Amino acid sequence: MYHFKKITFIILLAGTVLSASAQDKSISIEQLKQYRQHCVLSGANKAIANALAVNGLKPLAIAGQNDIPGGTYFSNEVKSKGITNQQKSGRCWLFTGLNILRAKMIQHQHLGEFQLSENYVFFYDQLEKSNLFLQSIIDNATKPMDDRLVEWLFKNPLSDGGQFTGIADLITKYGVVPAECMPETYNSNNTDVYADLLSEKLREYGLQLREMATKGIKATTLISRKQEMLDEVYKILVRCFGLPPEKFTWMRTDAEGKPVSTREYTPLGFYNEYIGNDLEGNYIMFMNDPAREYYKTYEIDLDRHVYGGHNWTFVNVPIEDMKEMAIQSIKDSTMMYLSCDVSKFLDSKRGYSDPGNYDYADLLGTQFPMNKKDRIRTFASSSTHAMTLMAVDLDSTGSPRKWMVENSWGADYGFKGHIIMSDKWFSEYVFRLVVEKKYISEKLQQIAKQKPTLLPAWDPLFAPEP
Repeated sequence: MYHFKKITFIILLAGTVLSASAQDKSISIEQLKQYRQHCVLSGANKAIANALAVNGLKPLAIAGQNDIPGGTYFSNEVKSKGITNQQKSGRCWLFTGLNILRAKMIQHQHLGEFQLSENYVFFYDQLEKSNLFLQSIIDNATKPMDDRLVEWLFKNPLSDGGQFTGIADLITKYGVVPAECMPETYNSNNTDVYADLLSEKLREYGLQLREMATKGIKATTLISRKQEMLDEVYKILVRCFGLPPEKFTWMRTDAEGKPVSTREYTPLGFYNEYIGNDLEGNYIMFMNDPAREYYKTYEIDLDRHVYGGHNWTFVNVPIEDMKEMAIQSIKDSTMMYLSCDVSKFLDSKRGYSDPGNYDYADLLGTQFPMNKKDRIRTFASSSTHAMTLMAVDLDSTGSPRKWMVENSWGADYGFKGHIIMSDKWFSEYVFRLVVEKKYISEKLQQIAKQKPTLLPAWDPLFAPEP
């Protein structure tokens, strides 16, 4: 009896301790009173609260005296002809990649305003991504549904986002065509409904393939069934985007619009003749991620567009290394693929990005001291948009004051379709840069050849640019 009472007492005591601990972890009435006492709304604080009651944070935080250093002048600029518009789609990666290629074509062929067909490449992007998903389901059919990779696949069967290695794999396989040979459609410009429906279809197919695999059906039969599924996917793509041309006739004109030649081409033949750049071997992607070790090569598992293609691979470097390569490239009239956290401190009316554009700290009476490393590892910042880096403004010492990118949100957005970035903003919110090898040091080229450290497909910083 004595021992029973002792045990009961210990249990009750433990329960009391646990209860007290839980109470300490909650917000008490006394704490609420303290919070209220520390927040006296009078004077300027009251005025701010009144203003926020009927206004958003952004317009009230804007710093009206934050001028662009040197205005819109740039000491070094690669000229472009014609701002593109991705409309309501996540194809910034594709527009950026094709803008780089068309700039080379315009420069070398002395063309006027010219655009490559994003719709053509996007058609094959969606077909290849569908195959990548279905084949990956077959490859991992023995794993349970709650396996991390299988779960990730079903959560991400398809995306209209992407990255540069996908552009290289797609174009070297399918070529390119001028925009007029496969123009945009409503669904290529507005991908949300289409993408949801095709994703649902792919998930349905994925479950079918897994069920077949559990019944012991051979891999060759599964692949045959997958081909039937892709035939259905192809029909959906044709209805939404049109039928890609196998051949086309194109009249080449000069910068003044005068005809030069009219010929028939295949998409791959057109690419090889007018661009013909070694996309797979001539470019290296660099990342500035202070949360990971510098001067190392990384690879993202399953982050590719084509099943037999290349995973996204990059060299992680300090931001100053990126800037040095970018300056060399721009001075040599060569644009670059850049991605960043585009919405941070962007004044869309002026098309200017700078941390000093908005004073949220004084408006809210607090500070936001996290650096780039802390923002990355706490998921506060990541790459959200790809654009074409085309200009830099250097001061008298050769140091960059500001940068400019060609955007794909139409000519009416920002500064005549461009966004100007202060050098400070560039350091804090630019993540990726794709550079031609001739602007890359031998040291970095050798690092790019090392065996990459493999990162998982679900690493959040490496989601495709939408």
